[in-house]
Amino acid sequence: MGFLDTLKAKLGPAKDRVSGLAQQHEGKIDQGLEKAARVVDERTKGKYSDKIESGAGKARDALGKLAHRDEGGPGTTGTTGTPPPPPAS
Repeated sequence: MGFLDTLKAKLGPAKDRVSGLAQQHEGKIDQGLEKAARVVDERTKGKYSDKIESGAGKARDALGKLAHRDEGGPGTTGTTGTPPPPPAS
């Protein structure tokens, strides 16, 4: 077993735990992201509004992917979160 395989095996349970916590607290995390974006936008007097909104949107997307990782959406194969193997040529 290679180094990366060993690392993946050890981090698997932590990833599952983080995913479960993200599912459980998704609403609170999203509210925190919105509040943080709003505060930063106010402090910068709207100078970077587009960049702040873009970053907050990317953070929300990442949260959504993490929280719903085990639903088997596109690009996943069940609860592992690994992409499916490439098609045979």
